[in-house]
Amino acid sequence: MTAIWLRWTPAVAVPAVIAAGVLAGSLPASARDLLPEKTPAQVLAMIGQHQTKSFSGTLEQSSELGLPDVPQVGPSSGAGTGSLAELLTGPHSARVYVDGATKARIQVMDRMAERDAVRQGNEVWLYNSKDNTATHVTLPAAAAKESRSHDMPEGVATPEELAAKMLDKLDSSTEVAVAGDTEVAGRAAYNLVLTPRSDVTLVGSVAVAVDGENGMPLSVEVRARGQQEPAFRTAFSSLTLGAPDAGLFKFSPPPGASVKELAVPSTSHGKTDHADKDLADRNSGSKDLRGHTPTVTGTGWERIVGIPAPSASAPSASPESGKQSVDKLLNDPLLRQATVTVPGGRAISTSLVNVLLTDDGRTFVGSVPLERLQAAAAAR
Repeated sequence: MTAIWLRWTPAVAVPAVIAAGVLAGSLPASARDLLPEKTPAQVLAMIGQHQTKSFSGTLEQSSELGLPDVPQVGPSSGAGTGSLAELLTGPHSARVYVDGATKARIQVMDRMAERDAVRQGNEVWLYNSKDNTATHVTLPAAAAKESRSHDMPEGVATPEELAAKMLDKLDSSTEVAVAGDTEVAGRAAYNLVLTPRSDVTLVGSVAVAVDGENGMPLSVEVRARGQQEPAFRTAFSSLTLGAPDAGLFKFSPPPGASVKELAVPSTSHGKTDHADKDLADRNSGSKDLRGHTPTVTGTGWERIVGIPAPSASAPSASPESGKQSVDKLLNDPLLRQATVTVPGGRAISTSLVNVLLTDDGRTFVGSVPLERLQAAAAAR
């Protein structure tokens, strides 16, 4: 989809980073061996070559990261920190309908409401039933021509998107193996297991279930070091291949809905809109969620990403702006309850990821012990 689906603000940056950070394994439930034997390289090739463009199904996501259970609060239209908090702290479901690059509908089932994101061509709608609000976006022609079917609204991602994030960074720091076949959504799948060779990372292993027929990732499970149960899992519980009903991609706001029109700015050269550039930057890791260039220390599973304070590049930034930015982040119930005071700032610790919010507004994230984040912050 497009970056319009992910309207990042400083108030959601840290929850989003946590969500991204946990994507780096446990094994899916084993199934009878039905598939021809393949090497890890052959299974990786299947993922890279798969051409599944049209499908529908139900995604189930669960998180056991040790974060507090926080009820949904905050802004509507699917962009609030409350919805992210909820998606990170328990089981959730989303119905997904995709037909090619520019037709998609995702229905995220929150505890007391439903959020919809619908795209058909260059028309995008975001709807939140909790307060009957809708946002409409008309994408520029260039953005309407290209899209990735697995880009999702905030806090939700398909197994394909999560698998891509990890497989793009495979190197010698990871052992890759194919375990016994598994079964996901009634489909036989190869069980591709990534195991860090590092003794430092918090990640124990990652398992990707790969459809034995078409190479489509069907589930991703993450296990923290020393834990038997997955700390994070997203998987199809049902999957139907083929084009969904065309009517699913048509959306009209319900009666009485509050509708907001959102403009998408273009660059001065008219080649790429900022929203799509933000999405490209997010996927490539070249920019952080607020448009600043991050710093990276370490390699492989021991990487630490340092994100500048939101106002670091603003000409009129005051010395207090970094602290004010941290204070704003801590207005979110999830962050306020999850953070603890540590030397130099506040920290969020989960079974897979640590996050350090420094007193001057910087953020350091990594699947490493907290003291490594503190050392990285002190070195800046």
